Amino acid sequence: MMLNTFSFAQDRGSVTGEIKDINGKALPGATVRLEPDGHTTETDGKGKFNYHQIYAGEYQIVVTMIGYVNYTQTIEIKNKETTNLQVKLTAKTENLSEVAVMGSNLPPDNLLQVERSAMPVTVITRKTIELMGSRRLDEVLKEQTGIAIVNNIGGGARSVGVQMQGFSSEYIMILIDGQPMVGRNSGNFDLSRISVSNIERIEIIKGASSCLYGSEALGGAINIITRYGALQPQASASLQYGSLNIADLTLEGETPFASQRGSANISANYYRTDGFNTNPKYIQLGTTAPPYDNYALQGRVRYRLTPKGTIGISGRYGLRKSFMSKDFGLGIVSGDSQDEQDLNLASTFDYRFNLGLRSMSRYYFTNFRSDQSVNWQQSNATVTEDIFMQNLHRFEQQFAYSLNDDLKFTSGLGGSLERMHDAALTNPGTVYTAFAFLQGDWQINPKIGLVGGLRYDYTNAYGNKINPSLGLQYRVIPTLTFKAGAGTGFKAPDFKSRYLVFYNPAANYLVIGNEVLRQTLNQLQQAGEISEIRQYLLNQLDRNLQAERSTSVNLSLEWKPKPNIKVEAGVFHHQLRNQINSIQVATGSGNRNIFTYQNLPKAVNKGVDVSLSINLFKDLEIGAGYQYLIAKDLSVIDSIRNGKWPYNQNIHDPATGQSFLPGTADYWGIENRSRHMLNIKAFYNYRPWDASINFRVNYRGKYPFGDRNGNQFIDRYDTFVNGFFMFNAAFEKKILKQHLSIRFTADNILDYTDRLMPGQPGRVILAGITYRLYKD
Repeated sequence: MMLNTFSFAQDRGSVTGEIKDINGKALPGATVRLEPDGHTTETDGKGKFNYHQIYAGEYQIVVTMIGYVNYTQTIEIKNKETTNLQVKLTAKTENLSEVAVMGSNLPPDNLLQVERSAMPVTVITRKTIELMGSRRLDEVLKEQTGIAIVNNIGGGARSVGVQMQGFSSEYIMILIDGQPMVGRNSGNFDLSRISVSNIERIEIIKGASSCLYGSEALGGAINIITRYGALQPQASASLQYGSLNIADLTLEGETPFASQRGSANISANYYRTDGFNTNPKYIQLGTTAPPYDNYALQGRVRYRLTPKGTIGISGRYGLRKSFMSKDFGLGIVSGDSQDEQDLNLASTFDYRFNLGLRSMSRYYFTNFRSDQSVNWQQSNATVTEDIFMQNLHRFEQQFAYSLNDDLKFTSGLGGSLERMHDAALTNPGTVYTAFAFLQGDWQINPKIGLVGGLRYDYTNAYGNKINPSLGLQYRVIPTLTFKAGAGTGFKAPDFKSRYLVFYNPAANYLVIGNEVLRQTLNQLQQAGEISEIRQYLLNQLDRNLQAERSTSVNLSLEWKPKPNIKVEAGVFHHQLRNQINSIQVATGSGNRNIFTYQNLPKAVNKGVDVSLSINLFKDLEIGAGYQYLIAKDLSVIDSIRNGKWPYNQNIHDPATGQSFLPGTADYWGIENRSRHMLNIKAFYNYRPWDASINFRVNYRGKYPFGDRNGNQFIDRYDTFVNGFFMFNAAFEKKILKQHLSIRFTADNILDYTDRLMPGQPGRVILAGITYRLYKD
């Protein structure tokens, strides 16, 4: 044993190679990764790469390049020898945001292969993010097919959340390196908190993903993979500045250590903006989106303890500080402040056994704190104040086993402990969870592949649930592939819907959590602050909130009529049961509305999405995507059909003054959902100048904003946000042997704004510069 350890500590070799296409032309800029250490490099101008002083042993070389099929090969590095590789890549049509080879992009601290999920998966690469010139996570996601960015700005809580295939933000799980992020405002996880500076790629899973990630992934998951692996010491500094006094400063560095056995990556980002005002008519002083300063620090260290065992540690700290004043023109000026900070720490131990078995032990801790308040500035009186803290401890043990190249299994088990503290929460208690999962991947023959999974989830308050999933891939003919996926999801009610007691004085309403509904109403009644209680609702709803469940089905066809053309079209159907929604349960003194939460029997999100990718010639890629969505609460349709209150109220046409009884066809759907969404993008790389340019167009169709005529559901006479186009462009030029990059970005070129979209800025133009320090 001592001899083996000494040999591992001393024996070293080298790997050199050349990457070409099938015609023998050198491919500069191809990414070459060495696993399991995660060392990454790129080919030079002649398509060559090299690794020196690598510990002897068995490795996997993974070669990727946009426009080509990924290449994977197992090699052996021998002591004091140089292994030389000659690799030829095959060209293919591939959208910039996709990865084709399953499992070749497995992150270093998670054994789940989302590319083989039963649900549709999109992968956005680091290269795509850089070409777009995006700064925050929400800016990247809002240009993806089937995804909309939604805002919640009010009462001191503002956040930029995500909506995916009709599911709102509270049903989409956000993860960093496979671990769940916490800290949400009214259900939205604030995507603008996250800088894209240190992101390696983004994995988007649409549809019920509880089989992979558990609760909160009812409508899908977004997994952010941060950078890992380093071949040589290098650093970079970048700065962008422009409209709204936006400043974005990033410092990054990475280095191997211990003679390549370890690697370290670190990134620091500062971002600030003055905010903006999309409603100057009514807000004379202040902004609809707040000014803020955002600080982020994140890093990762990996070290290979033995030839088969690797330990990893990662961490992230984020702080956002913001304050905004609002003058509503009535002599009333409010001051709205909010500070958010979150800390995430994770550790992993990866061990590769013989005979195709791999183990991953993972521990994760996260802490989120939000301090927010609203004051009347003239009197310095506090309108509302809230300090919210949330802690999560999570342990998971994963296993991956390859019986052969055609049959693979991934399994795991674990549990979590979650606590919250909030001055507005009454006896929130503690949530304990336990889970176990198994996923199998079977390539039956060259035409048929199956992916199946089971996940068991237990919560101390809502019992247990098993969620299955099944995916099929069938190659009908060489150019046409059929894909099908089905799965179920499960989401337990969160702390706030169970225990929150919150009063909004500006809108004069009170929200009471379901678990403390009766006792809170009794206290208010004894204090003489209740004028009416809807007793039948109280008896029905008190302490009776149920977990939400969903079933997702996705069917699609992928067609490649020519090597440079790919078309994918699919249909999706998500049925949600026991959806949690608010309802008025009482009226307080001063005509104050009092709300609690109820389960809606069933809701549906269904639609069609289509994507197209074309390589007109080598360095020009054009892509497009379209989604048609219907999102409706089926209980509203049933109530209209049966004439039940409150959906039997007349529809009023304000233009003519006429009113009439509603029919089921008059129900438009759920708020904030667009029926039509479209994106078009073109990326062009002009190699002689080492420059790239891209142009992107995004369209979001009209969507309902609120119930204008007071009949409790959305009809054609209610308030809608008009459909709109966004035009974005970016240009980048590299000089000094690619050490220096100059970038210009223009977002919302036509300067479109709407007072009903308080989080959408007008035209934003930025100039940026990046300098990379590394050895040529």
